Amino acid sequence: MTSNDPYLIFNRKDVADKQVDTLIGLCKGIAADGVVSQQEAEFLQGWLAANEITIQSNPITATLLSRVNDMLADGVLDREEAQDLLAALRSFAGETPEVGEFIKTTSLPVNRPEPPIKFADRRFCFTGTFGYGSRTQCANLIETLGGTHARTVTMKLDYLVLGSYVTPSWAHEAFGRKIEKAIYYRDERDRNIAIVSERHWVAQAEEKGG
Repeated sequence: MTSNDPYLIFNRKDVADKQVDTLIGLCKGIAADGVVSQQEAEFLQGWLAANEITIQSNPITATLLSRVNDMLADGVLDREEAQDLLAALRSFAGETPEVGEFIKTTSLPVNRPEPPIKFADRRFCFTGTFGYGSRTQCANLIETLGGTHARTVTMKLDYLVLGSYVTPSWAHEAFGRKIEKAIYYRDERDRNIAIVSERHWVAQAEEKGG
């Protein structure tokens, strides 16, 4: 459909509601087995793109489209992206993950107290599912404040930022590898790596004018 379609123009809300209902069903179906495959992600991306006119009118569905596009930008859905997408689909569909309710990152091994964050000339890595937006949007915020986005955890990293929602079994999930590596460098190798929550990171960014 195009924006000139009379049916869409006069029935936009009804069409949007039906598409959201359909999307919820798709999300439940994809997430049912607890795994999101490359093929499933590409199918979802194609469906969202085909319905983009009304999908973009809803900030929640628009964010989902943005995240899927971001994850598939390089043509590969890696393991961590698959976990992030699974969490996003379950959240959108209103389902509870089999491993338990999502929990706030306050129960995770963030630095206590969480330190002031310097952005200029600092390296940041992100893991987990972010309420702020897609991984690209998070990276863009870092860059506007003078920092650098790193895709992996190394000894040169300054901050590992944990998304607002992760599962209780974080150590067994894909994003848990980044957390474990950061803990090792921080606690065993005495590297100056800080593990911080998304909430703290966003608050610090807002203070710096982000």
